[in-house]
Amino acid sequence: MIHFENVGMRYGMGSEVLKDISFHLKPGSLHFLTGPSGAGKTSLLKLMYLAHRPSRGKIKMFHEDMATAARGDLPKFRRRIGVVFQDFRLLDHLSAVENVALPLRISGGKGTEIEEHVEELLSWVGLAGRMKARPPTLSGGEKQRVAIARAVIKRPDLLLADEPTGNVDPAIAERIMHLFVELNKLGTTTVIATHDMDLVKKVGADRLHLHDGRLQLIRAGESEPLFQTEKFDPAEFDAGKLDQNEFGPKSYEAEDNA
Repeated sequence: MIHFENVGMRYGMGSEVLKDISFHLKPGSLHFLTGPSGAGKTSLLKLMYLAHRPSRGKIKMFHEDMATAARGDLPKFRRRIGVVFQDFRLLDHLSAVENVALPLRISGGKGTEIEEHVEELLSWVGLAGRMKARPPTLSGGEKQRVAIARAVIKRPDLLLADEPTGNVDPAIAERIMHLFVELNKLGTTTVIATHDMDLVKKVGADRLHLHDGRLQLIRAGESEPLFQTEKFDPAEFDAGKLDQNEFGPKSYEAEDNA
């Protein structure tokens, strides 16, 4: 799925922010990306999202060598990737439903099917009562969940999340992580950049740790994973039949407005 070999990255003529990065992520794997501020986590995610080319080294995505890929082919690869940005990047003039539906509309989806699927997913993440709201009226936690819904609406092959729990309280952070774990169980390769080591320990996944631009693979500890959801049916995601009661209480609005 993702293969980096001796990758280095610099901005302009500055010093390298990533140095000799090598790793391989198998399809369907889940990894956290950790490290202090300024270690290069966002830069590494940008390379995975194909927003930048490396200064040196080799990157293969989806079994394709990105060094030989034409710029015109990059959108084809990016369409297989869902990204949750730190700053959400929602369109303020569109409602929550319209923001989440945008990837489906761009890919040629049909109106009624899109609306039903988007509404099911927003209900699943606890935003049933906020679907028509526009981003300026949403709380930070609500914006975060809209951004996450938009990133996963097309069931991407690869999900990249940059500090997805950084703007929400601990209870909602656990729900968001729960969502990522479930999507990973459906086969989505997942990389989550975070400073929240409590969540890392609870989930129990391996992590890629960056320090001073260099990468180290740290295997999961002995702690038992927190999220055990045996009754989740993958077919229900494809059919657009998501029951939010399997993932948390019916109402999240009270916490968001507290």
